[in-house]
Amino acid sequence: MVQAPARTATDLAALAIALIEKAGCEYGDVRICTYHTQNLTARDRSLSNLSDKVSSGFAVRVLLDGAWGFAASPHKTPVEVERIVALAVEIAKASRLTQQKKVQLVPVDAYQDSYITPIEIDPFTIPITEKAELLLNINDRLLSYGNKGIKKAYSYLQFTREDKLFASTVGSVINQTIYRSLPGFGCTAIANGDAQTRNYERPPLNLGYENINPGDLLAQIDRVAREAIEKVNAEEAPSGIKTTLILKPTNLWLTIHESVGHPTELDRVYGYESNFAGTSFATTEKLNKLQYGAPWINFKCDRTQPGGRSTVAYDDEGVPAQTWYVVKDGILVDYLTDRETAYRLGRPSSNGCAYADSWSSTPMVRIPNLGLEPGKEGDSHTATLEEMIADTEEGILIDGTGSFSIDQQRRNFQFGGDAFWQVKKGKIVGMLKDVTYHSMTTDFWNSVDAIGSASELQKYGTNMCGKGEPMQIAQMTHACVPARIRNIQIGSAS
Repeated sequence: MVQAPARTATDLAALAIALIEKAGCEYGDVRICTYHTQNLTARDRSLSNLSDKVSSGFAVRVLLDGAWGFAASPHKTPVEVERIVALAVEIAKASRLTQQKKVQLVPVDAYQDSYITPIEIDPFTIPITEKAELLLNINDRLLSYGNKGIKKAYSYLQFTREDKLFASTVGSVINQTIYRSLPGFGCTAIANGDAQTRNYERPPLNLGYENINPGDLLAQIDRVAREAIEKVNAEEAPSGIKTTLILKPTNLWLTIHESVGHPTELDRVYGYESNFAGTSFATTEKLNKLQYGAPWINFKCDRTQPGGRSTVAYDDEGVPAQTWYVVKDGILVDYLTDRETAYRLGRPSSNGCAYADSWSSTPMVRIPNLGLEPGKEGDSHTATLEEMIADTEEGILIDGTGSFSIDQQRRNFQFGGDAFWQVKKGKIVGMLKDVTYHSMTTDFWNSVDAIGSASELQKYGTNMCGKGEPMQIAQMTHACVPARIRNIQIGSAS
């Protein structure tokens, strides 16, 4: 008996597309994916977690008579492809029975292409022992400050590789390999009945092992330990006052994420998440009218950004990566779209924000790389971080992220941080602890009176943005510069 040759991913994708077309669907696509993730965590002087996982499977999505059908499987065989396509078609038929309005999509061109994240060192070629030794060395050096109050230490490394084949009835066949890496560490100081942490995290970026940069990590240890000790002995933050904030990119990126990124996801604006995560104040009648921020505030999306956490060549609908503004000269001018929401808005095309976090997940609108553009050189509202501090009579400088909350319309918010310094008469005079700031989204961004220049741009972002039911996790970069914001409410975390 002659064994049938194994089918390649390309063969399986072609079979799926042929079956979708035979079923009479107006559109369909298939994603065949493999995800390799590796996570290491060290706590104190031991390795507390080591995981090295591979997840692989495929998903079929069809649009039949204006209704979506979706099905997925980990078994990549011709027989299973036939079953999953048939299941997706049946689900679309069932969905149509209760659907009030037919789904329509903006057009997209066909692409036959491939893309690999540019990296210098494949992180999966570095021995586990080398990675573990780095983490344990970091923790050991942090704990050497034990006699001065450092009682806990932790460090971590995270790596992912996504291999994705996308094919559609439009005629696209796209292969992509995406690498991501993230290093970081922190410690806890205990004194006077209080405990305070201080963290250091290199930006999570689409890079290889070169992003780990052991030399940089080790060089930050002494500073982080000393600041943790200073923080636990610092004064409590004032409460119930308004003051000037100077926010480093390490803090500002999260405020951008929550108060600009999520409110401009068009599926959220249209109420697709209203039963779970809320809606958005930035509704479509405000487009090209809403004064989102000061006139020197520009928020730009860029899925092509080198090293960006959401940088790819195509989204999960085969739409090419691109750049666009959501806020231009302070005015709301656009949203984050997929092909369905772009049609509903009256746009001629999607700006490529459809993303699924797994072969078993359906694509949805996700935040891309979304950043605050630097101020123009020579502009009266452009200043370096040093200049902002020197020009501040009284305020607080904030570094790193902490706790946060924001209401279901993304209007009212509260953010903390990781480290805080009091500024008086143009100088940093000492640390504070337990600082939170409170504002409304448009009030906050309209109160920005200074932003940094291009020389101070930093690419921070998140490795764990959650959205959807069931929950999906995505990553994105929020490159930004330091900013100074006047007259912001300060409260205590306690």
